[in-house]
Amino acid sequence: MFRHPAVIRVTHWVNALCLLVLLMSGLQIFNAHPALYWGKVSTFDSPLLAMASTEDDPPKGTTTILGRTFDTTGWLGSSAGADGEPADRGFPSWLTLPSDQDLTGGRSWHFFFAWAFVLNGFAYLLYGLFSGQLRFRVIPQRDQVRHIGASVWEHLTLRFPQGDEAKRYNVIQKMTYAVVLFVLLPVQVLAGLAMSPAMDAAFPFLLTLFDGRQSARTVHFVVAGLLVLFVVVHVALVVLSGFWNNMRGMLTGWFVIERRVEPVPATDGPGGAA
Repeated sequence: MFRHPAVIRVTHWVNALCLLVLLMSGLQIFNAHPALYWGKVSTFDSPLLAMASTEDDPPKGTTTILGRTFDTTGWLGSSAGADGEPADRGFPSWLTLPSDQDLTGGRSWHFFFAWAFVLNGFAYLLYGLFSGQLRFRVIPQRDQVRHIGASVWEHLTLRFPQGDEAKRYNVIQKMTYAVVLFVLLPVQVLAGLAMSPAMDAAFPFLLTLFDGRQSARTVHFVVAGLLVLFVVVHVALVVLSGFWNNMRGMLTGWFVIERRVEPVPATDGPGGAA
């Protein structure tokens, strides 16, 4: 079955690259001040989240969430730098782009790929609208909505559709893609724009929408975490439901549909009754 047109495949992989670079460069930017607040100003005494390094020898990494502090040495707050020595940084160097502490470099990577991501997203949406692919991929059909409970159970028990049912995305997939496309990604883009003083001057409603620049930064960080969670679950299901078949589909467009095998009734012998 031919499932993924060329435009869908290209925009999918461009999105994957952009999201990876945006995540790593975003963590680089976050490391310049590894703390989150709510409102118009930074309330340094009561952050929603903060990562820090203690003055112990060797230093310990700590992460504070809503007033509760956890030891995260080696991962968050304090981790090995390029020289192998403990470094005071929110996220470890292997998760950031560039790997060294470089705010200017991180911002350059982030802004370039942010615009590439937005333009690629517009290309996907325009193609999806005019080709009907968007309706096929994100709008559940009535019979799917009626059987949403069964679809949830199939996902929880890792039972994947076969036969004709596998020719279309199931209701859980469609609803998840709809939330990502029409809720999380727009909020992420708007929150990113709200952190820019130039954009705030041109569009003052952005600060009102997010109740301040610090709130927008927090929303941007939280939504990024939700997108990472989506990608992790997405990749896990790709592997569990047939890695090579799914990869072939997203590289060539062709997807193999496994036919459901119906059980053969037992008989007492040739011509006998079951």
